[in-house]
Amino acid sequence: MPRTSTTIDNSHIVIDTGMAQPDATTIVERKGLGHPDTLADHLAERLSRAYSRYTVQHFGAVLHHNFDKLALLGGASEVRYGAGRMTSPVRVLVNGRAAPLCGGEPIPVEDIVEAEVRAFFAERLPEVSGHLDIVFNITSNSSPGAVLTGDGVPDRTRWFNPRSVEDLRERRVRLSNDTSLGTGWAPENLFESFVRELVDHFSGKSEFTLAHAWCGSDVKLMGYWDGAQADIVLCVPQKSRHVASRAEYVRNAETVLAECHRLAGLRLPGSEARFRLNARDVPEKDELYLTYTGSSIESGDEGVVGRGNRVNGLITPLRPMNLEGANGKNPVYHVGKLYNVAAQRLAIRLHEATEGHAEVHLVSTTGQRLDQPWRVLVRLSSPDVEVDKVQAVVTEALGEFPALTDELVSDGIVLS
Repeated sequence: MPRTSTTIDNSHIVIDTGMAQPDATTIVERKGLGHPDTLADHLAERLSRAYSRYTVQHFGAVLHHNFDKLALLGGASEVRYGAGRMTSPVRVLVNGRAAPLCGGEPIPVEDIVEAEVRAFFAERLPEVSGHLDIVFNITSNSSPGAVLTGDGVPDRTRWFNPRSVEDLRERRVRLSNDTSLGTGWAPENLFESFVRELVDHFSGKSEFTLAHAWCGSDVKLMGYWDGAQADIVLCVPQKSRHVASRAEYVRNAETVLAECHRLAGLRLPGSEARFRLNARDVPEKDELYLTYTGSSIESGDEGVVGRGNRVNGLITPLRPMNLEGANGKNPVYHVGKLYNVAAQRLAIRLHEATEGHAEVHLVSTTGQRLDQPWRVLVRLSSPDVEVDKVQAVVTEALGEFPALTDELVSDGIVLS
C-alpha cells in the first residue's frame, strides 16, 4: 500500500492509497427514534443547541457547557389490550456543566433545560411528557489545571464564570479540549443504507406510521449481510391503546413483516432477505412487545448518551468506529463532536473525488489548535490519487470549524 507522509503546520498527515476495498460481509445495527439511547442522544444535543442559541443571542458567543453525560432512567407502566398507563415517571438526569452567568448577568440554565426536556418528550413520546422527573446535576466547576500561585485568579477558573466573553480562550484561538479522535468512512453499501431506511420507516413519520397508529418508535435492528443474502433481527413495538387483542397484535406483526419484505424487494433487488420480528415474543403467554408509549423507556429501560448510533447514524463493528458520544458536547471546541462530523464529511468528499472507498481518522492532542490535529490518517482504495489534491481537500476541511459550529448551533446537522 503506497504511503505519503507530510507535515502541514502542526499536523502530521499520512495518506495511504490502494487499500483493499471493504469485504461485502456487513454487520450493522441501528436504533430508532424511540430507543432510550437515541432519546438520550437527541435530548442532550437539543439541550446543547438551546443553551448555545441563548448565549449567542444574549452575549454574542457560545458559553462553556456540556450535556453529554445525560441519562434517562426508565419509569413503570401497566399495559393491557386496548389500554395502558404510566405508573412511575421517567427520570431525566441532566448531568453536566454550564456557565450560569456572564459578566454578572444570570443565565436561566434550569429554565432552559426544563423547557427543552418537556418540549422534546411532547414531540417524541407524548404519553411520557406528563410523567417526567427532571434531576438537575449541572455544575460550573472549572477543569483541571487551575494552579493557585498567589492572590491572582487563574484564567481557567473563569471559563465557566466569565466576566465577559473575552474571558473565553476560544475567542482568541480554538484549541482542542481533549486528546481524542474522529472517524469517518464512505460510501455506505447497499445494505447499510437499507438498514437506515427501514428503521426510520418504522420509527419516524412515514406513510406507514401515519396509517398505523399502533406502531411504536422504539425500533431496533441488527443485520448481517454477505453481499447476496440478508438476515435481519428487528424489534418493532406496538402501542397498547390501539391493539384490542392478542390476535390483533399478531396481525399487526404480520403487517410489519410484509412491509419489510416489500421494502427489501425494492432496495435489495435480487437478494434474499430473511426477517425475524420481536424475537422475544411468546404470544400464547401474552409476552409481547406491547407498550403504552411505544418505547421501553416506560418500563425500566435506561438510555445513556454515547451508547447508540454513531454520528453517521449506524453502528458498524466491521467498519472503523470510535466510542465518543458526540451529542451534547460543546460545538466550539469539543473534538469528540467536531472531529467526528468533520471526518465523516471529509470521507464523503474524498470518496466522491476518488470514486473509491475512503476512511479518515483525525486525532487530537489536548491544547493543540483545533484546526491542526496531531495526526491525520487518510486511507483510500483508489491506487491513482493526486496526493497534493487530497492534502488540499484535507486542509480545506480543517479550516471549516467555525462554520461547522454555526451549523451545529442552528440545527443544520443531524447527529445519529
